[in-house]
Amino acid sequence: MSKKQIATTAAPGAIGPYSQAIAAGNWVYTSGQLGLNPETGELAEGVQEQARQSLNNVKAILEEAGASMEHIVKTTVYLKDMNDFAAVNEVYSSFFTEPYPARSAVEVARLPKDGLVEIEAVARKK
Repeated sequence: MSKKQIATTAAPGAIGPYSQAIAAGNWVYTSGQLGLNPETGELAEGVQEQARQSLNNVKAILEEAGASMEHIVKTTVYLKDMNDFAAVNEVYSSFFTEPYPARSAVEVARLPKDGLVEIEAVARKK
């Protein structure tokens, strides 16, 4: 199975030696997306706005790959503080409908750029 790099200017560019996403067959694997504004490179203000921007970045990458949020089967949410879980969940739920993707949420010691949330996704194109 071949793999194809996915890149779009509608989401922040990679800040290291990795791709925004890789498509392998019908599967798309996004890298973790911080709440960075792709135009300014700055983090959104507050955990809810960072979560919203993170998911918008995931959405832009998936669209570049020919997929959509509806194609997501699994997400991983990395939180700087698990006390923000409910606030992030409120934003997260506005991006998905049932059946919701499988999800893991973990608290981490630190995220790049001192972000508050980072979200990655696995999607299957139809």
